[in-house]
Amino acid sequence: MADHTPPLESGQLLSPELPILASPPPPAMVNGEGPQQVILVQVNPGEAFTIRREDGQFQCITGPAQVPMMSPNGSVPPIYVPPGYVSQIIEENGVRRVLVLPQQPDFHPGGHSPLHHPPPPPHAHMPAFIPHPAMMGPPPHLYTGMPGGVGDMSSQYIPQYHPAHIFSEQDSHSQHGRQSFLHRDDRANKTHERLQKKLKERQGGGGGGQVKDSPPSSPQKSCSSPPVVGIHNGIGGKGLDADHRHGVACSDKQTVKGKNGESRELDKEAQALLALLSNISKPVVSDIQARGAVVSWSAPTRPESENNSVEDDFRLPEALSYEVAFSINGKDGKYQNVNSVHELSATLENLRPATDYHVRVQAASNCLLGSPSEAVSFTTLSCEPDPPSPPKKASGTKNTLVLTWKAPCDNGSKIKNYVLQWDEGKGTGTFEQCYYGPQKQYRVTKLTPASRYSFRLAAKNDMGVSEFSEVVDLFTSCSVPLPPFPPELEMAGVTFLTMKWQRPSSSPKEDDIYYILEMEEEGSGYGFQPSYDGDELSHTVRNLRRSTKYKFRVAAYNSEGKSNPSQVVEFITKPDRPSCPFRPVIRGRVQPDSFKMAWEPPKDNGGAEVTKYVVELSEGLSGLLWGLVYSGPDLEHVCDGLKPGCCYQARLYCISEGGQSPLSETLQVQTPAVPPGPCLPPRLVGKPKAREVQLRWGPPQVDGGSPVSCYSVEISGPQSEENREVYQGTELDCSVGGLLPGKTYSFRLKAANKAGFGPLSERCEVTTGPGAPEQCKAPSTTCKSPSCVVVSWETPPCNGAPVTEFRLEWGAAEGSMQVCYSGPGLSHEMKGLLPATNYFCRVQAVNMAGVGPFSEAVLCQTPCSVPAAVSNIYILKESELQKFETSADEDEEEEEERVDSRPQPVFSPSTCLGISWDSPCDHGSEITSYLIDLGERQPIVVGPVTKYIIQHLQPDTSYRIRIQAQNSLGTGPFSHTFKLKTKPLPPQPPRLECTAFSHQTLRLKWGDGPPKAATSDAPQYHLQMGDKNGRFISLYKGPCHTHKVQRLNESTSYTFRIQAFNEAGEGPFSSVYTFTTPRSPPPPVKAPKVERLDENSCEVTWEALPLMKGDPVIYSLQCMMGNSEFKQAFKGSSTSFHVQNLQPSNDYRFRVCAIRQCQDATELSGPYSPTVTLIPQRNDAASGSGAAGPGSRTATESVRTRQSLTDEQCAFLLLMVFAVIAILIAFVIQYFVIK
Repeated sequence: MADHTPPLESGQLLSPELPILASPPPPAMVNGEGPQQVILVQVNPGEAFTIRREDGQFQCITGPAQVPMMSPNGSVPPIYVPPGYVSQIIEENGVRRVLVLPQQPDFHPGGHSPLHHPPPPPHAHMPAFIPHPAMMGPPPHLYTGMPGGVGDMSSQYIPQYHPAHIFSEQDSHSQHGRQSFLHRDDRANKTHERLQKKLKERQGGGGGGQVKDSPPSSPQKSCSSPPVVGIHNGIGGKGLDADHRHGVACSDKQTVKGKNGESRELDKEAQALLALLSNISKPVVSDIQARGAVVSWSAPTRPESENNSVEDDFRLPEALSYEVAFSINGKDGKYQNVNSVHELSATLENLRPATDYHVRVQAASNCLLGSPSEAVSFTTLSCEPDPPSPPKKASGTKNTLVLTWKAPCDNGSKIKNYVLQWDEGKGTGTFEQCYYGPQKQYRVTKLTPASRYSFRLAAKNDMGVSEFSEVVDLFTSCSVPLPPFPPELEMAGVTFLTMKWQRPSSSPKEDDIYYILEMEEEGSGYGFQPSYDGDELSHTVRNLRRSTKYKFRVAAYNSEGKSNPSQVVEFITKPDRPSCPFRPVIRGRVQPDSFKMAWEPPKDNGGAEVTKYVVELSEGLSGLLWGLVYSGPDLEHVCDGLKPGCCYQARLYCISEGGQSPLSETLQVQTPAVPPGPCLPPRLVGKPKAREVQLRWGPPQVDGGSPVSCYSVEISGPQSEENREVYQGTELDCSVGGLLPGKTYSFRLKAANKAGFGPLSERCEVTTGPGAPEQCKAPSTTCKSPSCVVVSWETPPCNGAPVTEFRLEWGAAEGSMQVCYSGPGLSHEMKGLLPATNYFCRVQAVNMAGVGPFSEAVLCQTPCSVPAAVSNIYILKESELQKFETSADEDEEEEEERVDSRPQPVFSPSTCLGISWDSPCDHGSEITSYLIDLGERQPIVVGPVTKYIIQHLQPDTSYRIRIQAQNSLGTGPFSHTFKLKTKPLPPQPPRLECTAFSHQTLRLKWGDGPPKAATSDAPQYHLQMGDKNGRFISLYKGPCHTHKVQRLNESTSYTFRIQAFNEAGEGPFSSVYTFTTPRSPPPPVKAPKVERLDENSCEVTWEALPLMKGDPVIYSLQCMMGNSEFKQAFKGSSTSFHVQNLQPSNDYRFRVCAIRQCQDATELSGPYSPTVTLIPQRNDAASGSGAAGPGSRTATESVRTRQSLTDEQCAFLLLMVFAVIAILIAFVIQYFVIK
């Protein structure tokens, strides 16, 4: 069960010195009697509430809002109320709430006087309540109305006052006023009334522990809900439960358990103070009354130490507060804190009579709260009963009333009698006793009908008589009412009638009177039938028929009987509006400006005759704008003043007494179109031309109700009055051509639509301007020479303006002629023409009006002539010169004279010049020959060819050449002179020699000079070698004079030839040279192995070599003793030799070489093998060997061979030595320098 706190004051809770604890993580929330509960703190509008969140940050919440707080011990925090206010605990649906409300005379809990409390002590705080972080949210979303009205409380119920402030021990703060809220709205008033009503119900029923209607309880019976207890000299309200309160120190040195079992450290001084506060004696209860008692106690004493000595060094604080808590559920039940006081006694008020209480006290100082004292029990005395509820009327007649009531709370003594008093119907406020006894009902007789009587009730037990209940007024019944006045018509409709009537004047207001409204329909034959039965003074009868007469009457009745009906009145329902008329129809033929329409009356007139028909007309098919065209009783109407060719819509409705009918269906009418009206005369656009004018016009002002579909333009000439049509179309302009220049023409216009053509417009006269000349006749041509023609022409008609200029166009093609003459003359001479060529010409005349058309083109052909000059001469390249063939016989001779695979050149560029030229124009006669002029030499005449080779020329010589063509008509002009030069003679091939040779290479040399070319113009050489097929392949091409041929085979013949070339060309190849490679010598033999056999002999062995191309290989072994020369010791094909007659004291050196025996009985010796040394035998070795035996292997002298290192081995050895030195240097640098 969750506890709810009342609205809190910002001035009380938001002091800067108010200690607010940090919130530890909340445990699981439990209900009812659990150790933790959720408290909702209500923050009023205009106030603020500051809390510390779990993260240590402060959060300020402004009202209106509800702040959910977590109570670690399940108790309600102390609420300090200002003067003039009381705190009240209420329960609703198992939810407890603490309310802080202003003191009012009618707002006393339990019927007792309110408590007036002083301001809170300086150390007031709320240390045991921590905000629930899981339930915190933005303040605007937390404000919700609480059941019972707590959430709906407005701030105007708390008048302006200066609240008590919280002061610390060091300093104090000045007071400040609280903002007052002076406005009260309807919602706040209703909320206040509802709150007071519910509080009264709780205090009268559940607040006192018993319901008033319940039977009396025993004197020792305890109630489920505790009453509100006040302290006479303390502060009223609810505090923390002492069973779950723990001391909380301001310093963090000693461990004290808090809300969730967490520990806090307290220093030694705080520990001593906490022990002192916990050593409080059991309180004493005195002056026990029915609703109050006095509790007193002693101040805490100093606790004894372990040596049973009192600690004298600790001083008791001067300012101590005490919290008094009580329980009505036994000694171990739940205690409710009253409040804190500073005295050693307190007066408990507002206790419940005949109830067992247990009281205990806790001492507090600053932030520490000691342990509660031992509880003391006492029982309040019995007293008179509570005031009973007012009696109620169970039944009654005109002369009797039966009253019943419920028993109130007996307050410990059984109720024996009830005292019922009444005022005897006098209404003076003086009451007399009418009943005294133990019963809970009484029948009062001999009363006056329809009269008021006042009653009150009191209960009596052995302790006395209770206060009287509230006064209640009861009424007796009346007699049968008189007939009421007839009903009046308030409103009439088509299907309903609303009537009202009056209450009979003779009936008292206290009497309950009911009415019966009866209705009779005219002509139904059923008579009057009831249509209403109730206590209302008006009624609406529905579902009636329109325009029908009905009869009504009304009768009144009460509990005594029914009166006679009133007079009959007649009312008639209103008629209904008529139905829509039938769709109108057209009568007769629709005219362009009018039509006649007719219609039928509606099928249903609604119960009343139709008085008027209204016709509306709308132009177009949109139906947006409707105009009234007729209003009257007739059934037909002529709509005139319409537009031709326009669409109209017509509709109508009728009006009767019942109202206006709906609109009828729409009638669509299309008026026929008429021909359009006359147009304005056409107007001239721009300046008139000689043979054409441009006209433009506008549409007619009246289109006749149909769009203009076309226009027609008629023209009349200057000599004839007949009109002819020159244009018909939809455009608003036209161009009229075919006119004569300088003439006046008349034009008229008419428009047409689907109804036909309208009238012609007025005439528009236009004069044409002068025109260009007419077309000239074809000109005549006369050839004066192959390159000159005379053209002449005649003057054409001028069309009103004299010809000022003629233009002659001339060209070789009919489509590409150009103006070659412009002037006033009638002839022109064309010069520089090509003979035997077709030309075209035409002429046109020009005047001030423009340019006339060209005449027809005339073809003119010039006569034939000598050929034209040759334009270009080309020299043939050397490759083209070699391919040029003079005749077939010469080709055959060249093929027979070829001595190798490449053909010899027929024409040498040093003595011949090959030329070619473009064929010139023959001028109508075929070219028969060409004449080549070489200057000093005789001209050469050739046939009709374009290529020729001039032979027998001097090498490296320049010649001036020109050519002219000849035909049957003569010789043409020479071409331009071209300067050509013959090349110098190519060089002769040098002599080829072999300067060095081996079995795989040949070094060749030719010519005299350095190995490489010194200048760029030096001749270069081309060396070739023959292959097996007799073809020569290129080996070298360049300026050098030597070349080494490698990768040859031994004892093989090779053929070579050489050629020299320079800028003059390639010279002839030399004769073929043949060179043969020698045989290859044998390869070197590996170092032999020497093995000593005895003191005077040894055996030398070596590896055998394979045969060399079938030639056998023999070996030659040489031996050298000491420092003498090598001498041959063996020659033969064997690979070993036994050397004898050795001197033991000398050393011997051996080497061997291979010898190739060729087939031609020649021998080729190879290189010698490395030398092997035989060391002379030592003496000790000799003695050892003698003991072993001369022929034993173990006695053999060890032979140490010496072998010379090859180049590769020496290089590898040097590389390894340098690598080792580099590694050592790197190690030294790493160790001594870097580290």
